[in-house]
Amino acid sequence: MSTLSSPGAARRPDPDRTRASDSPAAPSPGAPLAQPGGDGGRGYWPTVVAVGSASMMLPFSVTGAAVALPSMAAHLGSSVGTAQWMLNGFNITFAALPLAAGSLADRLGRRRVLLTGIALVGALSLLVALAPSMAVVDVARVVQGCGAAAVLASGAAVLAHSTSGRRRQLAFGFLGTSFGTGLAIGPLVAGALIEAAGWRSVFLLVTAMSLPAWLCARRAPESRNPERPALDVAGLATFTAGLTCLSFAFVRAGAAGWSAPSTLLLLAAAVLLVALFAVVEMRLGDRAMFDIRLFRRPEFVAVVCQPFTVTLGFVVLLVYLPAYLQGVAGHTVLASGLFLLPMTAPVLLLPLAAGQLAARTSVRAVLTAASALIVAGALLLVTLRGDGSWPALALPLLPFGAGVGLAFGVMDNAAVSTVPVENAGAAAGIFNTMRITGESVAVAGAAALLTSLTSAGLSGGGLPSDAATRIAGQAVQGQVAQAQHAALASGLTSAFHTLGLILAALSTLGAILTYFALAPHRTASRH
Repeated sequence: MSTLSSPGAARRPDPDRTRASDSPAAPSPGAPLAQPGGDGGRGYWPTVVAVGSASMMLPFSVTGAAVALPSMAAHLGSSVGTAQWMLNGFNITFAALPLAAGSLADRLGRRRVLLTGIALVGALSLLVALAPSMAVVDVARVVQGCGAAAVLASGAAVLAHSTSGRRRQLAFGFLGTSFGTGLAIGPLVAGALIEAAGWRSVFLLVTAMSLPAWLCARRAPESRNPERPALDVAGLATFTAGLTCLSFAFVRAGAAGWSAPSTLLLLAAAVLLVALFAVVEMRLGDRAMFDIRLFRRPEFVAVVCQPFTVTLGFVVLLVYLPAYLQGVAGHTVLASGLFLLPMTAPVLLLPLAAGQLAARTSVRAVLTAASALIVAGALLLVTLRGDGSWPALALPLLPFGAGVGLAFGVMDNAAVSTVPVENAGAAAGIFNTMRITGESVAVAGAAALLTSLTSAGLSGGGLPSDAATRIAGQAVQGQVAQAQHAALASGLTSAFHTLGLILAALSTLGAILTYFALAPHRTASRH
């Protein structure tokens, strides 16, 4: 989710160089010493397959869960709020913990953290598949998000410290393809599984994927940082608490309204905690997990804002459009996945072309063009109709997917290219944390917005406010009451139209910010 964006790890090393301070774990007596940056001998392909297959689980854990949510909520008889936490709980820990997991990987061993992360994702997915209630699902998904953060933080680091030269390029290419594949085919595979064997099969597949990944990861060489960097506990606590309060605020807004005292209190708490996080990080300086000083660079700020202006809409549509297609349009789960292909396929096919295009033009040109395509797709979202055909839905989704695919091909490079080389690691960590945070906020915030807009339409038709909010929340999750089908179809479709206009405004702002902040004279003067 996320992981939905691209394979950059939260503390990913520069793939062309490694730190001299990083060293492999002590080998057993008589065993050859595996040097950082080496090819890992016979363990090369098991390492690549382990990281690639483990990374493929991450986007599938988000997209598959989103497609399964309507069936799961109906089967388990959960409330709207409880069902929403199936997505929010995973996203909070997944967004908050990669930097902390990266620090632990440096201290305890990158392979060890990777193995632990794979085991957590697989085992907790099995627990979700066997869960008797949505409450159990929610708790399991929170812990599963911790495992996903560990995989994200350690996977690319394992590759960078066990490969070199052309084999490293091949390994990272395989990693990118794995993420793109999991993202592109996730809704389609999940839909086919749900129709054939029910929603539990989606999570059983993740468990099955984890087994070969874990076995292959055992053959990866171990490495760690002998300096054993300290864990930023204060930063981790304030950041996680702030993100949790924000997610609670969005859920509360969907249930009680944006002006409710409880919603406003949670929003205020989120702002205060994020501000406290910034103060803590500034005081820690070089020991902080988040180098706040990099935000003094306008070009870096422009790139860091990309997750909120480029990928936010993509994540929202990936999570909530399948539920709309099932509930309002009456399509099957499999058909809903097929309808998303015009948006997901370009994300798999275009990143490599985007890198080549940036080499011939500039990163600035590619990112600006990507934002322009997303603006076009977002504006065309106003053509969405419950009874629309596949070509009609492809009209907004294709430019949307093309823009996101182009952005995914250059965003990671842009993040590290806008700062001095000695700050590249910190820049990559901040960028990926902001990316996953943006996705987490998008999933929670969009649910609240769609519910509020749909509920307002129902209340205007004479339905009591509480009932309207409950029915609208169920509709956003794909459970459309037949008695109010026409009103819900109209209200939710109109809500998506409004969402499209909001996304278009955000992407327009992102295009302008990118174009001016990444001007050649500005970036040249900063290096």
